[in-house]
Amino acid sequence: MTLQHAVSTYDEATTSAISRQLLTNIARAHHHQPIHFTAVSNIAATFDFRFNAGATPALGGLSGNAILPIFGGSVAENPTISIVPIEGEEFTRRLLTPFQQSKFMLLLRQRFDIDLLLRLMAQEVRIHQAQSHTAYRNDPADTAGYEMFRKIVLHLSAIQDQNQLQAEPLTLEHDWTLPVSSVSAEGFHTLEKKFSVQHDPAKKLFLLHQKKQGPILITNYDPDTLTEKEREQLSEQAMEWDPNDVAFDIRTDGVGGKWPMKGIFRLRSFHAIISALGRSLGDVPERYVAKDSRTPPILNDENPDATMEILITSTPPPNADMTIHSYGKYYAVNNQQPHARWNRDAFQMLYLLFQMTVTDLPHASMPGITIAK
Repeated sequence: MTLQHAVSTYDEATTSAISRQLLTNIARAHHHQPIHFTAVSNIAATFDFRFNAGATPALGGLSGNAILPIFGGSVAENPTISIVPIEGEEFTRRLLTPFQQSKFMLLLRQRFDIDLLLRLMAQEVRIHQAQSHTAYRNDPADTAGYEMFRKIVLHLSAIQDQNQLQAEPLTLEHDWTLPVSSVSAEGFHTLEKKFSVQHDPAKKLFLLHQKKQGPILITNYDPDTLTEKEREQLSEQAMEWDPNDVAFDIRTDGVGGKWPMKGIFRLRSFHAIISALGRSLGDVPERYVAKDSRTPPILNDENPDATMEILITSTPPPNADMTIHSYGKYYAVNNQQPHARWNRDAFQMLYLLFQMTVTDLPHASMPGITIAK
């Protein structure tokens, strides 16, 4: 029973500490103050259970030879909690480095809403047109760019709502030729392990073919239906994609085909996410953006004005899931209708994204704080 209570209590305390840090840093960003996190890297608790029993003569009365029993017991808990400030190189890796495509896709494939993911994680969208591209920033200060970004995100969300949005790795194919005379018997066996090898006796050449799993492409069609020429074109384009980019290709013959588009979303860092949420509380508030007329119908609760609505009050807001006090105000995630589910999901997503930045702790180069209770 003691162990169950301790595990539950430490788990609740650690989760609450991280959640409060997230809200506190949004408040710091709102006031243009530095963002800082402290991680709990280790909790080691020692429990000491003791029981004793004995007997003693009675202290008085007519029966001087009577024996009285004595029972006693104690329980002691001695936890050691290690706290590591996230700073230096760790700060750069965890908070300043943009998210990679693989982490975005990990969440998308678990059926998280793509509109919520992109509104939190994407810095901008770049639409490819012929030999050029146009960038639209996820920043309310850029009025035209922000509205176009939101419309594109809503378009992908509408396709996802109809279960027609696919995210599959792109197969990249490469071909090479090698003169037969340049390959030894041992070298040939090595090539067979990595490539599909064919022999052209007329030209005295080895034809090498290799398939590799490339970046993931978001589509409104089955990528296996692409022709060989289309695959080659996508393979050439994929060479230019950055690991922090998420590519998409919406075509006319699928759901959402009335607005075909091709481009990439450029992901941002966790620091940039917190900063954007903080700025939206004052300097550059988000606003309502209607879907494009070519976009299929969307759910009513999937297009709120704010990516995550934060209440700022002079007194503790009633019925709030969690409240922090900072800069003389109370901050809490708005859990009131009509967007209570969206706001809670957004905060949960923020928590997950912070956990996905975790690397091995602690590092020798970092000062640590150990608190013995």
